[in-house]
Amino acid sequence: MNYVIRSIRADEWPAVKELRLAALQDPVAHIAFLETHEEALARPDSFWMDRAAGGCEGAVGAQQIIVEAPDGRWVGTLTVLIEEPGTTDWAGYPVERMQGHVVGVFVRPEERGSGLTEVLFDAGLEWAWGRGAERMRLIVHEDNGRAQRFYRRVGFVPSGLLVPLSGSPEEKELEFVLERP
Repeated sequence: MNYVIRSIRADEWPAVKELRLAALQDPVAHIAFLETHEEALARPDSFWMDRAAGGCEGAVGAQQIIVEAPDGRWVGTLTVLIEEPGTTDWAGYPVERMQGHVVGVFVRPEERGSGLTEVLFDAGLEWAWGRGAERMRLIVHEDNGRAQRFYRRVGFVPSGLLVPLSGSPEEKELEFVLERP
């Protein structure tokens, strides 16, 4: 199979929207993503245009990488956000060194187990390392065992940081990290 792994282009916002909406219908979406399908569906086109422009090829602070199937259909994605030292992250914690933050990981169910998620992660790591990231991180829900097993398999380990889930402080998310080789 001839899958293409690449960064999105700004004008591909309709495909960005379609893939995100598909991700938000996954059975574990409620613990994997911080928005619902209904919330995303209600967003105006301008939101999706801005989202695509902010993570497209050539963008500096973020990069959305996709897997494009031979028929042109997008079957997987992840986004890497660059977090600068001296800032605070989305949860209010201080960022102490340059790091990449992996978010929005999704591979369509029919493509899982094919190795595409590993290839996506390799591309995301390469992009972040190339921008000077000293480590990579991601946040995963304590009940998302499938994702945790995958992250461990590709070298991420729990840092010990627990992040309360906004809106449900009794639920926790775990930070996993990977140091630059």
